[in-house]
Amino acid sequence: MIRPQHLPDPCRPESAIVARHLQQLSGALDWASAVPLALPWVQAVRKNPPPFWAMESLLREYPISSNEGLALMRLAEALLRVPDAETAIALTADQLGRADFDGASDGVMARLSASAIALSKKFLPEDGQSSVMSKLGARTVVAATLRAVQLLGRQFVLGQDIGEAMKEADGARKLAPTLPAARGSLPGGGAALAWGDPARRASSNLRFSYDMLGEGARTATDAQHYLASYENAIKSIAVNARPERACEHNDGISIKLSALHPRYEDAQHARVLTELVPRVWALCELAARANISLTIDAEEVDRLELSLAVFEALAARVAQQHPQWRGFGLALQAYQTRALDLVMHVITVARRHKLRLMCRLVKGAYWDSEIKRAQELGLPHYPVFTHKQHTDIAYLACAQALLGAPDAIYPQFAGHNAGTIAAIIQMAGSGQFELQRLHGMGEGIFREVLKNPAITCRVYAPVGAHRDLLAYLVRRLLENGANSSFVHQLADESVGMDQLLGSPLHLAIPSSLPLPPDLYGPGRRNSQGLDLAVASMRAPLLAALATSAVPTVLAFDAKSASSSLAVGVNSYQKWSKVPVTERAAVLRRAADALQQQLPHFCALLVKEAFKTWGDAVAEVREAIDFLRYYASEAERIMAPVALPGPTGESNELRLKARGVWVCISPWNFPLAIFTGQVAAALATGNAVLAKPAEQTPGVASEAVKLLHAAGVPEGALQLMHGPGETVGAALVAAPGIAGVVFTGSTQVAKIIHRALAAKDGPIVPLIAETGGINAMLVDSTALPEQVVDAVVQSAFRSAGQRCSALRLLCVHEGIADKVIAMVQGALQELVVGDPADLATDVGPVIDREAFDNIGQHLQRLRSASKVLSAHTGLARAAPDSIANLIAPVIVEVGSVSDVRHEIFGPVLQIVRWSGDPAAVIEEINALGYGLTLGIQTRIDARAQALAAAAHVGNVYVNRNMIGAVVGVQPFGGEGQSGTGPKAGGPNYLVRFCTEQTVTVNTTAAGGNAALLAGI
Repeated sequence: MIRPQHLPDPCRPESAIVARHLQQLSGALDWASAVPLALPWVQAVRKNPPPFWAMESLLREYPISSNEGLALMRLAEALLRVPDAETAIALTADQLGRADFDGASDGVMARLSASAIALSKKFLPEDGQSSVMSKLGARTVVAATLRAVQLLGRQFVLGQDIGEAMKEADGARKLAPTLPAARGSLPGGGAALAWGDPARRASSNLRFSYDMLGEGARTATDAQHYLASYENAIKSIAVNARPERACEHNDGISIKLSALHPRYEDAQHARVLTELVPRVWALCELAARANISLTIDAEEVDRLELSLAVFEALAARVAQQHPQWRGFGLALQAYQTRALDLVMHVITVARRHKLRLMCRLVKGAYWDSEIKRAQELGLPHYPVFTHKQHTDIAYLACAQALLGAPDAIYPQFAGHNAGTIAAIIQMAGSGQFELQRLHGMGEGIFREVLKNPAITCRVYAPVGAHRDLLAYLVRRLLENGANSSFVHQLADESVGMDQLLGSPLHLAIPSSLPLPPDLYGPGRRNSQGLDLAVASMRAPLLAALATSAVPTVLAFDAKSASSSLAVGVNSYQKWSKVPVTERAAVLRRAADALQQQLPHFCALLVKEAFKTWGDAVAEVREAIDFLRYYASEAERIMAPVALPGPTGESNELRLKARGVWVCISPWNFPLAIFTGQVAAALATGNAVLAKPAEQTPGVASEAVKLLHAAGVPEGALQLMHGPGETVGAALVAAPGIAGVVFTGSTQVAKIIHRALAAKDGPIVPLIAETGGINAMLVDSTALPEQVVDAVVQSAFRSAGQRCSALRLLCVHEGIADKVIAMVQGALQELVVGDPADLATDVGPVIDREAFDNIGQHLQRLRSASKVLSAHTGLARAAPDSIANLIAPVIVEVGSVSDVRHEIFGPVLQIVRWSGDPAAVIEEINALGYGLTLGIQTRIDARAQALAAAAHVGNVYVNRNMIGAVVGVQPFGGEGQSGTGPKAGGPNYLVRFCTEQTVTVNTTAAGGNAALLAGI
């Protein structure tokens, strides 16, 4: 079903959007007139700075860009959740040991804290130190550090439960000014009252919006926990709410939709509307009856359209059942390029339903992750502004639009920038609005701003246990700790007033941040991808699915191997003499053609290889990247290299093509690996006999046609479709082949190796990339939510049919119960079914043989191990008509050594560990494989030490362990996992070449003219 797209595409040229915003602000805002209002606020804050523990002071003493700031941030992020003392000591020593706290400023508290930290470091163990005294001292230091982190948490969390938070809020209101008796039409009207009067709370110009801390739900249990937390909070807030007053005068609550549904993502659109909307509506009804505000928090760009769908469904119900409620609203992020479009859309929704909505305008808190996601997806532009200044412009343009719709919007302006606040006040005139700040931040500026009791401020107040605040806190530290942020610059007295309060109202110079297509520099263009959450981007894929057909490929007669080889040899003689620049140009043309045909090839991958759409897009992009990368690499390595030597002679090293290569590729990446093998051989001047997997010849056939059309001679690239036992064996055995490149099972790689070794004649090189028992080691400093995300992606994406897929999860016993329970819960939320359905997470395995093989392994494991979870989500299970579906399974085993076989499917084995993590790595090494390894830890030194000790080709720290990117993460293993060199790396093409050194005696014709000329 085609869903409507509410907003324009998020990835559009930034400068054009900003120019439109500037045009809108022209004549509406006089920045020079706003500065005099902000100037005394800033001067007062610098004259009377906030206390040492306030955000501004912390950022001044320990900037996030410094080792000290980074160490403190990481301790705050991880220390409270570590259950065992030994790991807590290691984490504290690792982080404090990386920083120098001796260079504190002249502030008394700063000097005292720096001295205390520096002294504490002396009691922490160094590498290998484990005496009783050192352990006692270390435990003391860790206990003190824990206490310090808890105290830090108190500055940013209003209370550990809603009751404590409300009590703290009442205490803060006692210190705040009361609203004046006569306000005219300024925000909030009302009379001043004594604190003892119950109405005093409502008359204060300080209000609160409570946020129950927590990350997004990964399981249904998580979602129910957060739902209960929100319900309890609303009921508690309702006790003190004044139903007869305007809703905005009461405290309110902020909710996070991703906390209320474990699959809050665009691909699960229908399910989200069915399951989530009733949950949120129950909260809305509670808030409406209590006359308090309920704000839906903003989330990532790819969830915006989904959030609008949920919001509009709720707005329609509000209009029908609680039309007088004026507290429903949402947060809007100004750093999104669609921010103004979003504001106008929300105003339209409000007017359509005759509602007045509360809208919180924020600048945004996920900037770094949005930038990275756009780069990884290869989007044409960024969905967020790349200049802080442009975000400021968008914020002001959105503010003007919100202020201009008082019939539809009660605007709330969140931020800590004095200049922006002054500009808002100027633009608002006599209109109604309120300011907002984060609890624990911006206190200095708002201390001055709120001296005017006509100005109202709502504090966004996190509530929850300190260990739950950590990810939230780190985001805020990063957001406000950037060198360009106002909070950071306010604390830096070297930043003058002209710079601090300078007008943002002009286009910034071009960003040094490259656009995603230019990520790899001028030498190689990044492949362009798409965002499946954007309807206009996914439409061509769905259209291609309806029109593309998998071609029928005739089987190759293995008896013809010799004649095909002769054709290849003849073509090699010509192709190898084509200049490398021309060969590279052919590959680049093929890459451009493949980019243009991306939807068609994606559809083929879905139909023939049963790829889900996300996997299909990634694979086509990888093939494009291989073509461009190997084109550039061939030009680099095949240029002659002059070598140093004695006078009177020249020495030059050259690379030359070997001849005809046999390329045997697998079904799990029938386009990317096929193209990579072929492109490497062709780029270096070789000819190719390409044998694709017998399950996926159609994709390979289309790729060969595309390469031929780009200029590769037909004789230089021949396709041989058929079984490996006959066609593959005949090609490997053919006399005169120059090399074999193979990706597949270890067993078949060994068969090929023995066949080549048994042949007479030249020693034929073999490049083999095989599978492995790939492990992930998780220690007790790891964030469970991040671990679960990485595990589910690594083990079950592509139905576990990746060479790099996670097979063995080794989790520390201190957090094993929690992590395993979360993985079990996350499995139940996966959609197993038709890969052509955008909602599908896990499609079928490739064929009946694979299905039966995995089934035999599961039968063995059920008899010998503890099966922890199998997918039982019947409502979302695929129909029986889809063949070869295997739902994800996790099994707990007793030890690493119990895992003897690679199970090439959606099966994950788990083992608990304790003690020294290095011993676990030794056990993993002993398995004999060496392809990929995941490490989840916040201890930097530990991650590096474990990576160094591991005998594996690719190590991934604190992320998933699949999806190696060409030229970024060269891929390949050692031991039983392959021969190397790594595909997509700088050493790969050399293996396809022979080396030749040419030495010329330049004096043979009568003397050393060059030497004599220098006398």
